Amino acid sequence: MTHPEPYRMKHTEDTEEQTDLMEENEESEELSGVEETFLMKRRGKESFTCTQCGKSFTNKCDHEAHIEVHTGEKPYKCSHCDMKFSQSGNLKTHMRIHTGDKPHTCDECGKSFTNKCYLDGHMRVHTGEKPYTCDQCGNSFTFNNHLKRHMRIHTGETPYKCSHCDKGFSRSESLKAHERIHTGETPYKCSQCDKRYRKSESLKIHERIHTGETPYKCSKCDKRFRQSSNLQTHMRIHTGEKPYMCFQCGKTFTNKFNFESHMRVHTGEKPYTCDQCGNRFTFHSSLKNHMRIHTGETLYKSSHCDKRFRLSESLKKHERIHSREKPHTCDQCRMCFTFKSHLKIHMKIHALEKPDQHSLKSQYLQAIYEQNYID
Repeated sequence: MTHPEPYRMKHTEDTEEQTDLMEENEESEELSGVEETFLMKRRGKESFTCTQCGKSFTNKCDHEAHIEVHTGEKPYKCSHCDMKFSQSGNLKTHMRIHTGDKPHTCDECGKSFTNKCYLDGHMRVHTGEKPYTCDQCGNSFTFNNHLKRHMRIHTGETPYKCSHCDKGFSRSESLKAHERIHTGETPYKCSQCDKRYRKSESLKIHERIHTGETPYKCSKCDKRFRQSSNLQTHMRIHTGEKPYMCFQCGKTFTNKFNFESHMRVHTGEKPYTCDQCGNRFTFHSSLKNHMRIHTGETLYKSSHCDKRFRLSESLKKHERIHSREKPHTCDQCRMCFTFKSHLKIHMKIHALEKPDQHSLKSQYLQAIYEQNYID
């Protein structure tokens, strides 16, 4: 299928922060212009009063504009898109999205905004102000719409329903991303390679592969990670936490992926199939290793000679020949061996020994072994 044009990653008001500000502003859009006028002229004579809510205004125009808030009338339509507004001032502000005009600039970081409401909301990022507090758990939020989303955790509300399946979501962004599973749409394309993603967050994480950025650092060791979830999983190595337990054998795991992979050992599931010979494998890594038989690929080269290997484990075993490392020790006679397979062969000598430790058969097996396996 043809992919839609990728969204452009631009530092404008359609960043996450700007989206938050825009969503918050939508709720107060109809009232903000009138309220500002009302506050400015409050000292004057209040001769026009709204019969719906009791607000008073100093002139007829402001009063009539306010009435449209209650009637829902939106006579001012944007000539560039389908947006409609109850007041001409709000339309003028909206037009700056199309013209690119951003007259309100942050003194702290230089970011510009189309209207003052967005700037005021943005300033909370710098001041750390979180005026919206959850009355259930006490968590505080920078923006009102963040509090509204959070409240759905307590209420269990999922107002955004998928049109393809029964899944519901607490956020519209989550629904949009989910529906791309059904449509196959991947609008976010990497500028360095051909990979595409359903979510902008996934693209950002992927692009760190190219940039080498690892912003999440372990406080216990020097390891760094591209995403926070990987750091959280890594921290369990230090804490010893293994929250995933196999109910078949009691083995525990630090992360869900390793737990689910392990469960295939019990179920016998082999979801990874070789498209060359039809062999099936429990783990994806096993399939990748197997595919090198067909491709002839030998990624792992000895640092001491020209030998190459398909598997890193094979290289490690080979390197012991050069280093003369002998990690496998016989618990009967304390002889050491480079390879486990050599130790197993050696153990047969002890299994066949007679009470006479120096029987001819034992001596013969020992001589054959030393001739073939001991450096």
